Amino acid sequence: MIPMMVFIFLSIQLLVVAYIDFKTSKISNTWLIINFIFFCLLTIVYPKIYVWNFSVMLFPVAFLIVGFALFVVNIMGGGDSKYLSSLYLLIPLGFQEIVFLYLLYTTVIVGSSLLLFNTLKNFDKIVLLVKIGDVKGIKKIFGKKFTYAPVIFIAWMWFGWQNHSVLGY
Repeated sequence: MIPMMVFIFLSIQLLVVAYIDFKTSKISNTWLIINFIFFCLLTIVYPKIYVWNFSVMLFPVAFLIVGFALFVVNIMGGGDSKYLSSLYLLIPLGFQEIVFLYLLYTTVIVGSSLLLFNTLKNFDKIVLLVKIGDVKGIKKIFGKKFTYAPVIFIAWMWFGWQNHSVLGY
């Protein structure tokens, strides 16, 4: 079970972070500190749900490692991966995998939609660039990152809607 207080806290936090990320394309490191402190408090308040062990750290560490690799190749922002890492500390171990699946599905849906929209919007330009062999020009069209915190928020809301029974309401 995910405590309702935690679900509401994360929902509000994700909404705020998504808004800030959308407006500024930046996620402050302050959120990492807030989430870590909140995790420490949760281990005291809910010791059966939030524990200090290696298993709890698998997803957070994976997000840091994979996120760094995606940052290096200019696919994901550094703030996104650090934020995801700290966010996963607040998701109880038993739900980390399913929340990840919702995040994965949402990423594919949003990413594919944006790719399709970008392709259709720039179709004539893409055809011209392909004809003249301008790979740099094509990379410019498709090489744009999108703000990821709104995608995380959508995935979290979708998870909560589909799994409301684990939230105790």
